[in-house]
Amino acid sequence: MMAKKKSHIEEIQVNPSLLNVITPMGLELKRNGLVIGENSGRIYGVIKYPQKVDYGWLSKITNLPGTIASVSFNPIDNGAFIESLSRSVIQNRGTAESAKDPLTQKRAERAALDGERIMVQVDQQGETVGLLSIAVMPVSRDENSFQKMCRKTESAFAMVKCKIRNLSNLQREGFKQLSPFYSADDRIEEILQRIIPLSTFVGGFPFASSGYNDGTGYYFGRDASGGLIVLDTWKRGGDRTNTNMVIMGVAGVGKSTAVKHIAISEYMKGTKIIICDPEREYKELCEALGGDWINAGGGRGGMINPLQIRPAPIDEDDESNKLYNDVGNGLSDMVLHLKTLEIFFNLYIPSLTDMQKAILKECLIELYNLFNITWTTDISKLSNTDFPTFTDLYKLVMKKSVEKEKIRKESEINYYSDLACLLKDISEGSDSFLWNGHSTLQSDSNCICLDTHDLQNTSDNVKRTQYFNVLTWCWEQMSRNRTERVLLITDEAYLMIDPNVPQSLVFLRNVAKRARKYEAGIAIISHSVVDFLDESIKMYGQALLDIPCFKILMGCDGKNLQETKELYNLTEAEEELLASKKRGNALVMIGSKRLHVVFEIPEYKFRFMGKAGGR
Repeated sequence: MMAKKKSHIEEIQVNPSLLNVITPMGLELKRNGLVIGENSGRIYGVIKYPQKVDYGWLSKITNLPGTIASVSFNPIDNGAFIESLSRSVIQNRGTAESAKDPLTQKRAERAALDGERIMVQVDQQGETVGLLSIAVMPVSRDENSFQKMCRKTESAFAMVKCKIRNLSNLQREGFKQLSPFYSADDRIEEILQRIIPLSTFVGGFPFASSGYNDGTGYYFGRDASGGLIVLDTWKRGGDRTNTNMVIMGVAGVGKSTAVKHIAISEYMKGTKIIICDPEREYKELCEALGGDWINAGGGRGGMINPLQIRPAPIDEDDESNKLYNDVGNGLSDMVLHLKTLEIFFNLYIPSLTDMQKAILKECLIELYNLFNITWTTDISKLSNTDFPTFTDLYKLVMKKSVEKEKIRKESEINYYSDLACLLKDISEGSDSFLWNGHSTLQSDSNCICLDTHDLQNTSDNVKRTQYFNVLTWCWEQMSRNRTERVLLITDEAYLMIDPNVPQSLVFLRNVAKRARKYEAGIAIISHSVVDFLDESIKMYGQALLDIPCFKILMGCDGKNLQETKELYNLTEAEEELLASKKRGNALVMIGSKRLHVVFEIPEYKFRFMGKAGGR
């Protein structure tokens, strides 16, 4: 006896939790828009497409900030399409031959040619065609922002030569078309569907552009899609003319980690790394790499004698012409160093009068002559101890002060006496530990960290002066060998900014401009672009932000974000990325290429970074 099978259909139970998730808080439908909860929206549809499109054209209109887009593509029968297209080509050919109006004739010829081209794609090359429909809805809470969003949406579509229309009286159907919990709405599809080749649809999304690869270099990070970014900062060509970097971001967004990641990667490639470190963040990294950590804030072994003349970089191959350089216009090493000393003393003693500056320069020239150093002396043949120190300068000024005191009239001012008082601290006082003595800083390591942290409690004048002094030494290291790759990392670069002494910023700008000639690069790190865009120094500071081919912009807000947006012409999406201040995320500009980079750093690199900052 056969047992009868009972058909049993279980009733699907209503899931209140799911309904609660997918149901809007409130929905109000209007003729030309709708209100979803607290947000206003308006649904547009694309009714016309351009005859020719660029690669990635769809991504430009479906990834607009503050919008929701729906794209549907339904393949159709190629045979019926070709027959219809053939009739259209014949009709357009007839119109082109019979039309008397030149405009109508040209349009018909263009339509016929486009039809023939698509026929070849479909019939001979096996191209698939289909019906494409696009709907988009800008959304915003504030009414003014909503109207602005609608205008931007219309402009964005107009830029790619697509014609859109507001779906009046069809906002309900349009909302269904956009919603993931509804299937495509027939009425909307009937209005919006247009025939388009599959290659045009697929090419609208730049799938192949995921990641960035120079072919050589090292792992830099990942893009927003998870694609690998392999970068060679020393690669030249196109809009990549230098290896300079500018790295900006507020505290806590991972700026130091990104810098250390780059420094380790460059070191592994054989690049010589020199770090100016005012915050003592790179000591452990330097020691882990077997480099030389040098206390340039007054410690032993870190003395850089400002009065020691350094050889100017030689641009010509002829060694016999070593007194000349590309920006010196034939000026000797001593002349050029006197210009450097002008900046040094302006930073250290801003109160110097023009008369005191003139007398100081006169004393410096006489002092060098006393040490057998003249305008034509070959500096490269001298050792560190062949140069004068500030004790020697102070004694000379005091001597002249005493001589002047003997012969001066009562109404005359003894400028030498005033100058001696100003120089006493640097020759005998607390500042003598920084600058009074022969240079002792020497290192041939491939990783050098010049630490100026011990200057944190000193005046801004002393910090800026020593930072400038350290950078002049770094420039000598960068420019002495054209075949050696050197990357100078200048952390807290705002220390070079002094509105009263813009020459220090000019020096840094010139280093950035000339580094590429000597196979060198400079990385400028700071918290805010605002520091560099003050009206008094903007013409120099902005150049430091513009010259680098590599710009790494991390989280920021307020005026800093506004200035960054205007300076680099950021899109809304890029502005939102910086405003979010997500740790480890950055907008990276490589020449004219812009990428959203996520710094996913291998675990082994963290073992080199240490505990001070950048963890």
